[in-house]
Amino acid sequence: MAKTDLKEQKNLEKKINPKKVIIPAVIGILAVFGMLFFQIKDKSINFNEIDFTTTSVLFLFIAALFMMMRDIGYMIRFKILSENQVSWRQAFRVIMLWEFASAISPSAIGGTGVAVVFVHKEGISIGKSAAIVMATSFLDELYFIIMFPVMIFAVGPETLFTIGETSGLNFANQFFYFAVIGYTIKLAYNLFLSYGLFINPVVIKKTLLAIFSIKYLRRWRNDARRAGLDIISNSKELKKKPFSFWAKAIGATFLSWTSRYWVVNALFIAFFAMKSDHFLLFAKQLVMWVMMLVSPTPGGSGFSEYVFSEYLNDFMPQVAGIAIITAFVWRLFTYYPYLIAGVIIGPKWIRDKFKMKKKD
Repeated sequence: MAKTDLKEQKNLEKKINPKKVIIPAVIGILAVFGMLFFQIKDKSINFNEIDFTTTSVLFLFIAALFMMMRDIGYMIRFKILSENQVSWRQAFRVIMLWEFASAISPSAIGGTGVAVVFVHKEGISIGKSAAIVMATSFLDELYFIIMFPVMIFAVGPETLFTIGETSGLNFANQFFYFAVIGYTIKLAYNLFLSYGLFINPVVIKKTLLAIFSIKYLRRWRNDARRAGLDIISNSKELKKKPFSFWAKAIGATFLSWTSRYWVVNALFIAFFAMKSDHFLLFAKQLVMWVMMLVSPTPGGSGFSEYVFSEYLNDFMPQVAGIAIITAFVWRLFTYYPYLIAGVIIGPKWIRDKFKMKKKD
């Protein structure tokens, strides 16, 4: 194995080390128990408020199906962007590893940094891999940039941000504050990606070179320069893609994210027999994900449970502890499976891919 490949392997092993699941898992569990303690104190949780029937089992199954649809949407999009250069199995591995990297990284950073390696090691050139990852980020952020104002217009800003007796449209409302910051970051990031991918890809090359001019990253500066040149070439190809190409990719993106949001709707039907306000619940979840971008913890652990239990509290029975427990169940469906998948897939994938390189 070449020296640079060995360094790349060690760097990747460090970034997606299975031991890293301990930190977000512990933070999330401690946050749940901490919030639960302060909410109930001398009170007891009234589980009678949870209506668990055969319908509940059905909608828990539907919630799991929505998560599967979310991942299938991601896999479809990956195959579209790669122009079917990867198999379904390869697409599954990349998505699971990408989600795992995101789950153990701060929300603002995500798993994009190592996603290029995941894609490249499945047989796609480094430049095209970088272009695919950037196009993926562009499409994800585009969903939020479009849907956020649509939800505000459809639901009304006051309704969307009001919680209990707390008025929505003021900066004293912490959730309104989080949403504004998160949306601003997403908008700025996507404007940069749009400009780099479709107007002036040279700016991405210069950004890469600037990043890899940092002392500890200089060893990969030549690779970054080659990747920058490849991105410029692939950017030209992306701009030539027909409308149908982007329509399919955008459609897969909407399928993925919308399915993820409907998980909560299914859970609320399962536990609380909720029959109304599903569109408002969907809209609030979208805003909630924008808020989660400001979380400094890996995968938003702790912060996500807090935002969920507080921001969606009006949809649940007003009984101490139930909101926190529901938030934890939500994370069991939407977060922890990716930690488990990464632990199972990650080590073997690294061994296989770098062993394959050694044989070449």
